[in-house]
Formats: sequence, structure tokens, C-alpha cells
Amino acid sequence: MPSESAAEPAEPTAPAVRPPSALPPGRPAGQLLSELRDLRAADAPTRGGRTFAYVYDAGLPEVDELTEAAYGVFATVNGLDPTVFPSVARLENDVVGAVSAILGVPGAQGSFTSGGTESILLAVKTARDHARAVRGVTRPQLVLPSTAHAAFHKAAHYLGLETVVVPVDPLTFRADAPAMAGAVTDRTALVVASAPSYAHGVLDPVAEIAAAAAARGVLCHVDACVGGWFLPFLARAGVPVEPFGLSVPGVTSISVDLHKYGYAHKGASVVLYRDAGLRRHQYFAYAGWPGYPVVNPTAQGTRSGGLLAQAWAVLHHLGHDGYTALARRVALAADRLLPGLRALDGVRVLGEPAGSLIAFTVHGPDGTPDLGLVLHMADEMRERGWYLQPQLSCDGLPPNLHLTLTPATGDRVEPLLADLAESLVAARACEPPAVDPALAELAATLDPDTLTPQDVAGFLAFAGLGGAQGLPSRTAPVLALLDTLPSRLKERMLTEFVGSLFRI
Repeated sequence: MPSESAAEPAEPTAPAVRPPSALPPGRPAGQLLSELRDLRAADAPTRGGRTFAYVYDAGLPEVDELTEAAYGVFATVNGLDPTVFPSVARLENDVVGAVSAILGVPGAQGSFTSGGTESILLAVKTARDHARAVRGVTRPQLVLPSTAHAAFHKAAHYLGLETVVVPVDPLTFRADAPAMAGAVTDRTALVVASAPSYAHGVLDPVAEIAAAAAARGVLCHVDACVGGWFLPFLARAGVPVEPFGLSVPGVTSISVDLHKYGYAHKGASVVLYRDAGLRRHQYFAYAGWPGYPVVNPTAQGTRSGGLLAQAWAVLHHLGHDGYTALARRVALAADRLLPGLRALDGVRVLGEPAGSLIAFTVHGPDGTPDLGLVLHMADEMRERGWYLQPQLSCDGLPPNLHLTLTPATGDRVEPLLADLAESLVAARACEPPAVDPALAELAATLDPDTLTPQDVAGFLAFAGLGGAQGLPSRTAPVLALLDTLPSRLKERMLTEFVGSLFRI
């Protein structure tokens, strides 16, 4: 038998755990907080009424203070198990109950989620599983207007549904109810309406769409992520609003974001169902493993109790009267902004805004929407300290600039209109953002399904979008190029570009 000394030397092995040599040494808390504040200085402002997307500013500093303090009280609470943390169930019942009192019906049931995307994902899952269990649908479809939020397409992609996209009315930008009804088949699991749509801020004909779905025994979801906690209080302030909640016959679920016009911090949303039987399809339970029995009401397992607590606190702080007053402030801002926009030469407001979201395009000398003017105006406004969201053309719908109004906008309408007028003049003096012919020719040869990461990186670098330098200071040329690309190629390019920003 060979001796130990004669044995072959063992191959060196990597340590089981890498030592944290890359982790920097500890630093004082004050220094770290200072660095975080410096990083924030480069972001768009989230308060002050100058950023017209992504943020919802009540204009009330005490609301921000309350949400931050309430989050701190519950920051370490894990919403995974309400039997261990019963406060979670108490707070969630209060929050969902408040939403149900405004938009629900007796017997409605819901869940608190991390945001509109998760609420929509859960509503689509519920509809898919309901269609399978009740109607035997094995290849489910999702019928939605072309203006429905991209989160529905994300949910369909994740959950294996086929999307059936129905064009909207090209003048009103509202969903076409007869066309939606005609798209419903025996495979339809869910029909979608928006209240309002994000892109143009118009309210879909919810009652007609829901009635058509109900006639076929199909569920209908209303995406009220933006309007769900604004439009009811707008109505309370005396502005006529078409019904869109669960009280509308045929509406079976609705999503409402409280981190929008509920003025809670991100992320806080509620998905609400007509009854407990529907909500049951949302849940996931698993007991076939040796760990603790798992029951997840939402897509998340561990959930921060802090997000729930801060949403609960701001709801109870503002109450009916507070939200009504804030909705009135937004409505008054829109009442001043819309005539001012329509008075600008060549500007056309798209559709009839339901209240807080406004989209407008700019016509060129030939009387048609001019992408270059829209994009140059966005750049000019950014240089003047405003962020308006550019939206590219899509399936015949015009390019436009999108504004999300908040109560903080009220004191900014006149300076905003003045800078819009100046920006329009400046935009007309700019050269149209021409797409490099060589770049357009190259794009025409690209197949998004066969491109390698190196191919995409080369194209992005050619277009001036290398990840190291980020976006150029004026984005009109880049967005004009994106507007010319087919959707699939555009999606691939954007995916690779965003991926390049996160380099590790």
C-alpha cells in the first residue's frame, strides 16, 4: 500500500468563500451620508414641481417628514409572516380597506404591493389561473388597448400569455370599446382598460369594455395606478368623472398606486378584487419542502413593513379632505396650463386629459407632428431646469411631450409656460436632428434576434451611446435615431444600453 509520502500531491483548490478583499474599510456614517447627498445632486429634483415624470410631490414638507419617520418605525419589520408580525396584517387591512371604501364593493379583497408593476403582474396571474380553473383555458390571451401600460406586456411575458393589442381611436386616444369587444375570444383570460392611460392621460370607456368582457364571462382589470387615488377626489372637488371602479358592472379587479397621488414614498400600491375567490388565485402556497410552509400573497416573499407603514401614515394624515384639496390644486393647475399650451403656435394637446396627465405634440410648417421640434423642446426645457418626458411615435400615434401634474405644479404654471414658449422658439431655430445615413443603413441590416453583444456595443458606440459616457447632454439626435428603429431592434438596443450603465 503506498505510503502517504508517495501519494500524488493534491490539486490546489479555491477557498470555499472568497475573502472580502474588495470591500473597502469602514468609514464614518457622516462621511457616507455626505457622499450619498453628493450623488443625489446629479439627479433630477424630486421636489419643487419641475420634474414632470416619475415623482409625485404633494408640496407639503410635513408629508415627507411623516413618511420617512413612519418608515423608520417599521423598517426592520418583515411582512413575510403576519403571524409573527401581526402589525403587518393590521396595517394592510387598514390600507386595503381605505382603497376598497373608495373604489371597491362589499366583499372586495386586495393586497398591498410594491408598485403598479407588481399589482398588474398579480392581476394577470389571477386572471390566467382563474381562466384555467373555471373555463379550462390552456393558451390564455390578454386583450388590451395599444395605450395600456408596458407592465401588462411584461406580465404576459413572465406568465406565458399571448397579448392581443387593439389600436385606440387616433383622435381621442381612448380605447375603442367595440374593437376591444371584437377581440375577445374563448381564449381571453383578461381584458384591460386604463383610468387614465399613462401615455396621453385620457380615460378609457371602462363601462363599455367591462360590459363586453362580462358578456363573454371574462375578467376585466382597470389599470388605475395613476388615477385611482386622484380621480375620486377630483370628483369630490366637483369635477365630473366617469365611474371606473369595482362598482362598474363587469370590472373584476383594479390597481391603484399610493406612491403616486396617494403621496406615499415608493413603492406602495394596492391590487383589489371583486371578491375573495378571485384574490385566492393570486396567492402562492408551497408545503413540499423541509422548510417552513410558504404562503405568499404577493410576488414578494420578504416585504418591508416600512413601506406599508409609511403608506398607512400618509393616508390617515391627509384623509378625505386633504386629498380633495390636493386634487383641486392639480385641477386648477391644469385649468391654467391647458389654455396656455393650446395658445402656443403649433402645439396640440392630445385627447381630453382626465385631470393630471397631459401630452402634447408640436406641428411643423406642414401642419403635421414634428419629431425634431418635440425632441429639441425637451432638450431646451431641460437646459432651463425642467424635465418633460419625451414619448416617441408609435403605430401612427404622434411623438409628444408628457407632463405629470402634481400639487407642487400649481406655483410653477406661469414660469413653465414662459419657458415652453422660449423653448419652442429655440427648437424651431435648431437644425432638425438628422439620422446619419450610414447609421440608418446599418440599422436596416440588423436582426435583433441574432445580434451579439459586441454587435450592439459597436452600433451604440457609432450612435454616441457608449456606456462609459452615458447619454449626451442633448438627446434629440439619439431619440430621433431610436424613433426610426423597428420596435424589436429598439428594445434590444435599449436593453444593451441600460445594461452598459450597470457594468458589474
